[in-house]
Amino acid sequence: MARKKRILTATLPDGYVKTIGPTSAPFTHYWRIVAELGDGRTEVFWGHAKSLKEATGKNAALADAAKQRGWADYRFEIVELTEGPG
Repeated sequence: MARKKRILTATLPDGYVKTIGPTSAPFTHYWRIVAELGDGRTEVFWGHAKSLKEATGKNAALADAAKQRGWADYRFEIVELTEGPG
C-alpha cells in the first residue's frame, strides 16, 4: 500500500515559511544555511532530513565549507516540520 502524501511546513525564527510536498517521504526536519559573502551578498542553502540527527550532521563540515567558499559569516538553522492539510 502506498504511503499517504503529506504537505509539510517549516517556519523559521525569522518568519520565513517553506512548504514541502505533497510528499510521502518521511521527512521530519528542515535545515537552512544562510551564508554572508564578503561583498555583502547572501547565499542560501537548504534541505530536509529524515531525523534530527541527520539534520545536525550537516553542521559537521560547515566550518571547512565556509573557509573554502570564503564566507564572511554563516548561520545554520534547523526546525521541525509540521504536517498540514493536503
